[in-house]
Amino acid sequence: MSAQAVNIFVVVRAVIYAALFIGLVLVYLPARFLAWSGIVRPAVIGAPQVAGMIMVTIGTALALWCVFAFVFIGKGTPAPFDPPRKLVIRGPYRFVRNPMYIGAGMTLAGAALFYQSLSIFIYACLFFLITHLFVVLYEEPTLRRTFGDEYEAYFRRVRRWLPRRSTK
Repeated sequence: MSAQAVNIFVVVRAVIYAALFIGLVLVYLPARFLAWSGIVRPAVIGAPQVAGMIMVTIGTALALWCVFAFVFIGKGTPAPFDPPRKLVIRGPYRFVRNPMYIGAGMTLAGAALFYQSLSIFIYACLFFLITHLFVVLYEEPTLRRTFGDEYEAYFRRVRRWLPRRSTK
């Protein structure tokens, strides 16, 4: 199989996995929270809605940038059962180790702001808590085993959630 055919196959897999994750975690479950709580789309678009839409846009763009970094740099997908073959430390991964989760969480927080929904905000908080535990208990040990010294150097240089302050 040619390198181009392999890249197309990886792109297709990544798009399918990302669509399933986005569909479930960022669309279906928040929609259920809205339905259960009786919250409907705001009648008026004010500052909270505009800020929420900006957050959703930035969060989605960040998450998608990460998906494509996994495909084109890492030669894999974001799915834990089909991970990148190379350590991805470029793009948004230069600044924080988990920008994809930050993008997804930002999308959820933006939806909570748009709808002014406490239930979606709580869901976003639970998403960050569960994600943090997943990163600490599964992802980081797995990356250490898979990429060894390369990951250790990256781990020491780049923070998990917040970028380092510039020294310039």
